[in-house]
Amino acid sequence: MRSQNGFKLTAVQRDALKLLGGRSRFVLLFGGSRSGKTFLLVYAVLVRALRAPGSRHIILRFRGNAVRQAVMRDTFPKVIRLAFPGLRYSESRADQFVTLSNQSEIWFGGLDTDEHLDKILGKEFATIYFNECSEISYKAVNTALSRLAQKTSLVNRAYFDCNPAGKSHWSYKLFIEHIDPESSLPLVFPQNYASMLLNPEGNRENLPEGYLEETLAGLSERQRQRFQLGVWLDDMTGALWTFSMLEKCRSAVLPDFFDRVVIGVDPAVTGNRESDETGIVAAARKKDLFYVLDDLSMKGTPAQWAERVADGYRRWEADRVVAEVNNGGDLVECVLRSSSPDISYRAVRAGHGKIARAEPIAALYEQNRVRHAGRFPLLEEQMTGFTADSSSSPDRLDALVWAMHALLTDNPGKRFILS
Repeated sequence: MRSQNGFKLTAVQRDALKLLGGRSRFVLLFGGSRSGKTFLLVYAVLVRALRAPGSRHIILRFRGNAVRQAVMRDTFPKVIRLAFPGLRYSESRADQFVTLSNQSEIWFGGLDTDEHLDKILGKEFATIYFNECSEISYKAVNTALSRLAQKTSLVNRAYFDCNPAGKSHWSYKLFIEHIDPESSLPLVFPQNYASMLLNPEGNRENLPEGYLEETLAGLSERQRQRFQLGVWLDDMTGALWTFSMLEKCRSAVLPDFFDRVVIGVDPAVTGNRESDETGIVAAARKKDLFYVLDDLSMKGTPAQWAERVADGYRRWEADRVVAEVNNGGDLVECVLRSSSPDISYRAVRAGHGKIARAEPIAALYEQNRVRHAGRFPLLEEQMTGFTADSSSSPDRLDALVWAMHALLTDNPGKRFILS
């Protein structure tokens, strides 16, 4: 399948495209990072839209801003440029949809607010594509699927993609085990649900040099299984957090205001290729409930991560930044102050081992007192892989633990001491 400018799908993508057009109405493409899943599914949506003039299709993600940035502004125009050169379309930025030359529409939406859901529920679609479905609740999926009802010449279909989460996730139950995620009973029509593994090795010709051998191969074994090999993971024996525990704490609804907001930081003091990431996690408290708001962790120079911390501080209107200074000492505060002089800052030092610090925070999850405002795959990967035998330093998890400890113990005007 080759366009006028020489574009062609890989052999694996051609096989996946056959599955997308087969007898199953619901298809999941899962696998490692940069395996071409999103590109292929946007391509498939465009093909369907061009085949049925006047049809309507939607690409959904948990957060509306994420689908706009990652798909509408990036992948979609890339697919047009490579696979459909010369295809004309107009864009409505206000309503987040594009209209093709045959009057078909492709919408882009999020499921994180009632306003976004109302826009979706007000229309019917011939195709619904759930991008990064591991971040979307099964309830939200079912709500959106009620609008897979436009009458056109097409067979209405729903597409899904993800980097595999744990085996307790609804996508594994639905597409791999063929059981209903809510009742755990066998599906009445299992033939309607199909899935296929796509890994970055099959997309090697479209990847930058060194991505497979260096970037992915350098991950921890558990991360490599998920993001390179596309393996569905079991809960680890002895882990303080499990996939099922995290699944129970999802919440797209946040309070109008919080009693306290903290940015936790586990800083890397160098910024070269071999450096650790700097863990940066925003968390909040409202009465007896705790909220994980954002994972802003990154690899970069001290100046770069300090700017990221300052951005998160302003965005979430945080009350304080708490940063571990075992390695960086006064340098950490100096770097943060250079980026944002007026930031409210407290330094913390680890007096106990990582397990001892993490256990009280895990207990909050066990008590159902924590809510995650979405999914944070890399943070949650560290959480579910953390045991007493863990030898690595989990930067994102450390940042979360410091933030949560601050919310537990730190009050305005009270000195924060954590030994």
